[in-house]
Amino acid sequence: MGKKQIGITFAIVIAIFLIGFFIRLDYVRLPGVPNSNKAFYEDQNGLPYMYEFGDSYYHYRLTKNFLEHGYLGDTLINGRQWDLHSYYPPGVPMDYPPLIVYIAAFFYKFINLFAWVPLLTVCFWIPVFIGPLAGIVAYFFTKRFTNQYGAIAAGIFTVTSPLYALRTVPGFFDTDMFIVLFPLVIIWLFVEAVQSRKRKMQIIFAGLSAFWMFVFSMAWSGWYYLFYIVFLFSIVYLIGSKLKKNSIKDIGYTLLIFTIGSLSLISILTGFSKIIELIYEPSALIKMMGKSPWAPWPNVYSLVSELAKPSAIAVMANVGSALFLVGIIGIIWMLRVLINSELKKRLLDRVSWFFYLFLFSWLLIGITLFFKGGERFALLLIPPIVIIAGIMIGNFAEYLELLKDKGKFDIFKRWKNLTGIIAMIILLFISVPAVISVHKTISTLIPSANDDLWNVSEWIGNNTPKETVIISNWSRGHLFSAIADRPVAFDGRMGYMENLASRKKDAAFIYGARSPSTSREYWTDRSLSTSDEALSYGILSMLATTGDNACLTLEDYTGSTAKSVEILNNILGLNKETAMNTLINNYQLSEAQANIILKLTHPEMVAPFVLVTTDEIRDNAYFVFKFGEWDLNNNNGKDYTYAIASYTIAENILRSGNGILMDMKTGDVTWKGNTPYCVELISKDKIEKRYIDTKGSFCVIVLLDYNKVAVIDKNFENSVFTKLFLEKSGTSYFKLIYKNQTAAVWE
Repeated sequence: MGKKQIGITFAIVIAIFLIGFFIRLDYVRLPGVPNSNKAFYEDQNGLPYMYEFGDSYYHYRLTKNFLEHGYLGDTLINGRQWDLHSYYPPGVPMDYPPLIVYIAAFFYKFINLFAWVPLLTVCFWIPVFIGPLAGIVAYFFTKRFTNQYGAIAAGIFTVTSPLYALRTVPGFFDTDMFIVLFPLVIIWLFVEAVQSRKRKMQIIFAGLSAFWMFVFSMAWSGWYYLFYIVFLFSIVYLIGSKLKKNSIKDIGYTLLIFTIGSLSLISILTGFSKIIELIYEPSALIKMMGKSPWAPWPNVYSLVSELAKPSAIAVMANVGSALFLVGIIGIIWMLRVLINSELKKRLLDRVSWFFYLFLFSWLLIGITLFFKGGERFALLLIPPIVIIAGIMIGNFAEYLELLKDKGKFDIFKRWKNLTGIIAMIILLFISVPAVISVHKTISTLIPSANDDLWNVSEWIGNNTPKETVIISNWSRGHLFSAIADRPVAFDGRMGYMENLASRKKDAAFIYGARSPSTSREYWTDRSLSTSDEALSYGILSMLATTGDNACLTLEDYTGSTAKSVEILNNILGLNKETAMNTLINNYQLSEAQANIILKLTHPEMVAPFVLVTTDEIRDNAYFVFKFGEWDLNNNNGKDYTYAIASYTIAENILRSGNGILMDMKTGDVTWKGNTPYCVELISKDKIEKRYIDTKGSFCVIVLLDYNKVAVIDKNFENSVFTKLFLEKSGTSYFKLIYKNQTAAVWE
């Protein structure tokens, strides 16, 4: 490669990186937020809060741990790292892939050699530098099989793919940044090894591919999906080749080095638990795609939008319309060329049947996982489709050259550079709209965290005992545990789905697959949906003090989760003596068994805890009632009425976005033409409630200070949720100890 070519390649690489960098950088300005509100979404360093406040703050906390004492967990128990901030009590054995922590710690140490930069700031910026690297890898990968036009297209397609761009903006400090980058590296090296004609180069490329598979296993808990794609496809291809009596030496040799190298590095350097993951976790995830493994508990994962079943249109929305269409056309076009020996020699001389069939299989598996697993799995689809699309664009340019050489069109004779000009126009036609579209999307992003959530976290950290347990919606857990430095009952790792199958083989998880689980979503929501304040307090006291132990012990006694939950719901609101009688007389427990249960449900010393409520959860709380009233016998929940929306008042008539019509003079009110059971007007210093229609099935609650009106099933008019989230009045058991504009802390 001459100096000129090196210079061109360098310029292209820089251009791809900068395109990816600058379209992501726009998030920092918060263009989607009015100037008057921007400060509310910015931290003390003048940067936006993390866009993704779940895992981003979790990774920040683990990095802080690593910098402070050299490992990710909070402490060592019997030589094993434990996280005492998550799913507490009792916490969980630390099992998280550490690469994101190592990278953040390295850059933090390096940058602070020259200037003091807070760890949170370093974590904020890392994604925007790593994300565009995938585009550079895609460029070099594709360039091995086509021309510059196709390689450039692959690079630009990668950095502008909507979902990948959104998940690598500054402040999205999550492992998603690795899910496109490392598969491209691993497969590129593996294919190079297979197609290399020199044994020495085969060994080098296969060994490097195995090394990067090891790195990938340290980067993302779903690493094994790629290992299985490579391994199983190669085995099938080997069998097919053997049956056709074709040579299998190169592929077999490469696969052997890759497999032994990957598994050796992973087991030696990260522990044999990764091999257990490789064996057990895929089957567990496949089962999850069809049936919830948490039954009969409600499946809180159903609330995660990225795991919802996507539509066909969602494929293009997440991957990119142009990329998806060019990719699908490309895989068909490549087949058309490969079956024609003359065209193959001219257009796809460097593409083997092994590589094509691998790309086809990779693409097909990516599409299948997307539709089975949810929108997040679109990230797995991006690597194969950008390579295919890049080869297609390059092929188009080559085909124009073929037409030129055949001399069928005089215009090519008059314009010698016409093929290059057309190829460049096509490249711009596809790339520029992709850049503009992603830029517009990023420009609308709003941070998930804000001043109110941050201030709540700091207040708890400064004003509560160290052992205080924070109980809140799971989505806020990582933020609270990281900033308040307090344990949380439930957080974004929810039921620890990543190790569901392998923990059965891990003695540190004393209850195996039974805990952690999604049961805490049920109990938290049950404490809010009930109108029995004593029961609500009893539930939260149990969670904060003994966690899942009472329910799991009862399961051992009764053999039934549903029966165990029924018993707990009937004793947690009672005093200890009455609860003892209930256990013995109503449920036939022995005195010894009853005493064991009461130590867990009515402990002598209740752990200190706080309950955090936010207006954001209030505005999306339909699940509180569905999950809180979950029928464990039939493993289902009812869709209770709950809707909240803003309203306007014109000529004394209140109209809301959820269908409320109310005459503010006469008090007449309807919802979708129906009369409510009761109406409640709530303002800062006053609550007015009146009953209207005994046959009504719902209540209307007007939040005058918030310009909101809620419609709620009448069964929950006096629920703890209504008192804490809507009335914000507290109860005899829950007292307000801190509040700001949108969040409150109760004890």
